[in-house]
Amino acid sequence: MSQATELGIWSFLFHEARLMDEHRYAEWLDLYTDDAVYWVPCNGEGSDPEREVSFIYDDRARLADRVARLGSGTVLAQLPQSAMRRVVSNIEIDAPDSGPERTVQSNFVLVEARGGQQYLWAGRAIHRLRPAGDSFRISFKKVVLVNNDQEVPSLQFLV
Repeated sequence: MSQATELGIWSFLFHEARLMDEHRYAEWLDLYTDDAVYWVPCNGEGSDPEREVSFIYDDRARLADRVARLGSGTVLAQLPQSAMRRVVSNIEIDAPDSGPERTVQSNFVLVEARGGQQYLWAGRAIHRLRPAGDSFRISFKKVVLVNNDQEVPSLQFLV
């Protein structure tokens, strides 16, 4: 893989993080393919979202509904919106299996300040990125939270 491709992938992940932190969800949604899946399993790594409980298991249409709801001002847990900043690190770009998509794994730490409290979220994200012009689009994203086997506070934003 070329250094330019690697830097492009890193830049893409950092851009996605900034969009989420700044609640720019419509722009964030534009990063996804029409056949995308966004999955946040609970109780471990998750092996089959069709047979296991998940915090989130959305296709592109359900993601669009979630984004519309977050932008509507009716999500009481997000009035006012949480202040958030995340750090994305340990980016690993897997060798391609076949076709143009690349699987990218990364760690993240997210600090959320809401309602006079601060919450710490950490986990691993697995993206499948599809080339799109001089950038990428997300065809699959799985977020495995470190504490996904415990009761978690309201998850009324996107991780």
